[in-house]
Parts: sequence; structure tokens; C-alpha cells
Amino acid sequence: MARPLRIEYPGAFYHITSRGNERKAIFKSRRDREKFLEYCESAVLRYGAIIHAYCLMDNHYHLLLETPSGNLSRIMRHINGAYTTYFNVKRQRAGHLFQGRYKAILVESDEYADELSRYIHLNPVRAKMVEHPEDYEWSSYPYYTGMKKPPEWLYRDSILGYFGKQISASEKSYKIFVEKWIDQGYESPLKDVESSTLLGSSDFIKHIQERYLSGLKPADDIPAIKTLSRKVTLDRIFDRVDAGLKTKPAWVRNAKMYLGQKYSGKPLKEIAVHFGIGASGVSQSSRRFSERMEKDRKVKDQVEKIENELKQLIMKS
Repeated sequence: MARPLRIEYPGAFYHITSRGNERKAIFKSRRDREKFLEYCESAVLRYGAIIHAYCLMDNHYHLLLETPSGNLSRIMRHINGAYTTYFNVKRQRAGHLFQGRYKAILVESDEYADELSRYIHLNPVRAKMVEHPEDYEWSSYPYYTGMKKPPEWLYRDSILGYFGKQISASEKSYKIFVEKWIDQGYESPLKDVESSTLLGSSDFIKHIQERYLSGLKPADDIPAIKTLSRKVTLDRIFDRVDAGLKTKPAWVRNAKMYLGQKYSGKPLKEIAVHFGIGASGVSQSSRRFSERMEKDRKVKDQVEKIENELKQLIMKS
């Protein structure tokens, strides 16, 4: 099995998921869930973890977790290891409880923390376990809306801080932010994850590549290193778009920005120079093009074909 790439440093922010082996339930009772949360608390107390949000489903869980000491592996060994021991002893079983290694996506928190918290808190709604997120007991959502007093180990301040300075007002604003998507199609922010490892702006990804990956040698059992170290030039991206996308010139231009941002690894400012606009203009144009694809199946099919070509170029480089 290929090993996941782990990037650890002080202050890193992650979206963590771990599933049951063979997708079987990892929580079978109320006490199981309570015990898991006790291990989350002890990870905060022993290892300095900061847990921003969580949701415990039946066969998997989600955490938004920050590591001031850059010790993700140690934190997760504690949480998953201690819980596995508890679960096995209680049920007189042996062997793995979780399916392989936990998945840790390194996140640019300022860009994605609020969206990821919404995604996590809406999990039970998407799974049709409840109609409203506040009806689900085993997530941090009731603590974010003031329905329950939060435990001391749950850190809400960063995410609620995006919604106002006064706690009561920010709780109300956050509730609106989450629940406005209940009856609408909600696109996961995880669709933008790079190489199953990074979620953030082009500048963030470039910084991580240069700061933490530039000295690593590609390893056969860590494919993310190979993928993240390979990029394709803007000129080649633009040529592929010109050859493969048949639509209005304005949308072709936006497609170049969208795919350039996604596959070149270049900072927004550098991409912007090619179009005579600012970095924010590239972000806005890319977002508009992404929305356009969702409405136009023909354009989406053409772009997916171009993306497959770009991925093949990257894998050959």
C-alpha cells in the first residue's frame, strides 16, 4: 500500500479523516463515541493539539486539527491507537480497527477553515441521518451555535472569529452560514485538494513545495511527492486550452486562468501578468469559470479532457 505524504510543522492545520476497516462501524455505542472524544481531549492536554471541529459518523470521523508543536503523527497515534485498544479490549477482538492510515490534508486555514467546518457539520445531513445539523449529537455543531456549552478542549474562537467579534452574534451568523446549504446542492471544498495532500491557494501550495518538499527525493511508496514535484508550464497549459476548448473567447481566457492556477504551481501574481490583471482577478475569473462548468456540460466535458491530457504530461515529466 502506498504511504501517504505527511507534512508536519508547528502551526500546521489539517482536515483529518479515518474510516473503519472494510468500512465497518467504528462506533457501536454511545460509550464508544464518548470514549473517542475523551481521547481527543487527552490529545489536547498531553500533546498540545488544537481541535477546531469534529463529527463522528458510524464508520468514520472528521477532525479539524491544528498542531502548534508540529507533532501530528504523535497526536494521531494517541487518538487512533488508544481508541483501537479500547475498542478491541471491550469487544474481545484483535487486529486493525481503521482502514489503513488516517488521511491528513494540510490546509491553508484562512482560506478554507470555515468552509471545512461547514462541510464537517453537514455530514450527518448529507448522509440523511438527520434533517438539520443541530439534531445530530455527535458533532461540534451544537457548540458552535450556542445550543450547548462547549467542552474546554474544543477551540471555537478561530472559526467563529470569521463571523463577528461578539460570541452571540457570531454564533447566529455561523448558524446561517451552515444551514443555508441544507436544501441546496453543496459542493465539497475537498474537490480542490492537490495530490490528496494540500488544500489552499497557489501561493500556499508553492510555499509548502519550496519549504518542505524541495529536498525530498521521489519515493515509489509515497506518490504524492512525485505528483507535487511535477508541474507543467503555463504555455503548455494555454496551448492545450486553445486546442481543446471550443467556446467563447472570454471563457477560453478564464479557462486558462483556472487550469493555470490548478496545474502550473505558479503564484497568482505570475499568472496574472499573462492577462494584464491583478492576482485577485485571476481568482475571480477562475471561480466564475468553475461555476460556468457546472452549468454547461459540454464545456465541462472538454475541460475534463484537457485536464486528463495535462495529468498525463505531469506524470511523464
